[in-house]
Amino acid sequence: MNSRRATVADAAGITSLETEIFGSDAWTWSSVLAELRGSDRIAFVATDQSDLLGYVSGMRTGDSVDLTRIAVRADRRRQGVARALLAAVDVEARAAGVAGMMLEVGAHNTSAIAFYTSEGFVQLDERPRYYRDGSAALVLERPGGFETRGSQAHPAPQPPVVGTSGG
Repeated sequence: MNSRRATVADAAGITSLETEIFGSDAWTWSSVLAELRGSDRIAFVATDQSDLLGYVSGMRTGDSVDLTRIAVRADRRRQGVARALLAAVDVEARAAGVAGMMLEVGAHNTSAIAFYTSEGFVQLDERPRYYRDGSAALVLERPGGFETRGSQAHPAPQPPVVGTSGG
């Protein structure tokens, strides 16, 4: 598996995967293109040879990245694809001086919630009736100061605090 920056050439594959995974909530071709071309956007794909396994997109907003999509083909889930995509976003965001991440996830999507929790995300809020079908979304955040390593997010190393001792 390989992850790389997404390009306009990936739009057809991403649009197809959108339809497969999200059905009536899928982004259109033009929405995918806008996501790939937009300023302050971050988008990566995971591939195996020429097969598209998954993708992630997000937008830098101040001091965090708002993850707008992360999706993996059904037959490639639980194989590290989403983790690799999230790590790619993390590396690029940090290079741009952005450390935190936010996202919305369906409150019923327990497997995604477990994945995000394992990556250091915590719930900030719940948005009732967020999706077209009326279901709620959870707003999750991974504060700055975390880095993705393997299967868990760990606090990033901090420089030692230098203090004075009184007498």
